[in-house]
Amino acid sequence: MRFAVIGGGRWGTALGVHLGRNGNEALIYDINEETVGKINQGIHPYTEGVRIPEGVRATTSIHNVEDYENLVCALPTQTVRSVFSQINLKGKRVINASKGLELKTFKRVSQIIKEIEQECNVFALSGPSFAEEVSKGLPTAVVLAYEQDEEGAHQLQRAINSENFRVYLNPDIVGVELGGALKNVIAIACGISDGLGFGYNARAALITRGLVEMTRIGVRLGAKKETFFGLSGAGDLILTSTSDLSRNRTFGFLLGKGLSPEKALKEIGQVVEGVKTAEALKELTDREGIYAPITEAVYRVIIRREELKGVLREMLLRSPGEEFSL
Repeated sequence: MRFAVIGGGRWGTALGVHLGRNGNEALIYDINEETVGKINQGIHPYTEGVRIPEGVRATTSIHNVEDYENLVCALPTQTVRSVFSQINLKGKRVINASKGLELKTFKRVSQIIKEIEQECNVFALSGPSFAEEVSKGLPTAVVLAYEQDEEGAHQLQRAINSENFRVYLNPDIVGVELGGALKNVIAIACGISDGLGFGYNARAALITRGLVEMTRIGVRLGAKKETFFGLSGAGDLILTSTSDLSRNRTFGFLLGKGLSPEKALKEIGQVVEGVKTAEALKELTDREGIYAPITEAVYRVIIRREELKGVLREMLLRSPGEEFSL
């Protein structure tokens, strides 16, 4: 099968490498000429020792991707609308592999794509999958969600699934996309807790209560409850909240160590999706009247720049209610 991957960052390149290893043809689009040049020389631009498979090449021309039926979105969420608006999407399959919500509109990536072109089929690929490990071919399991095209989902599953990259299907694209976006906000909270030295008990509590919060938000927005206990919910949340490879957790950790949001972002040097998602999510939960205390705390710290210890004290003084109230 032929794929065009839109976005040649760590994740987009990792997906291109996996698709090539699996016998597919993959074209990776990116605006960075150095990145594109390395890929075309067979050099992985981010993971030392990993070679680019035959059948994988790169381009800086966005219009070259229109020759491909299957487009994979691996862009920062806030750039999706502007980039995909340049592509003729009619009749295409678009697989969203980005994780976030658009500022102002609060839309998921598949919703953005459908606004640009109604006559395309949208899917979402999500789950616990660090780019470096996928590039190295380490065992990974993800979920592929679909909206209407179940037959297309099965075809994509066969093309993407492999021994070391297992792909499960889920018809709940709302829940799968929300799980991938919301877990980044909880991971920032876990990083803050770790940076403050609050310990493993606090981290476990944040992950568990964060999962309840994610589920509460998702169900109110039309997702299925059980999706949040699968790979794109609990699976991705656990990975992102506990690993040093997580940009979102690392960002929170640096905040907990006393860095400002600006200095933390500068030190990481890459997009931290949870920052913009926290902003969009706070406005969305306010509008919908959804109780989301962890999201609110993260928003107050990174967007309003409120004093960290004061926000945490308010959280700890909240009266606990029923454990599973949604």
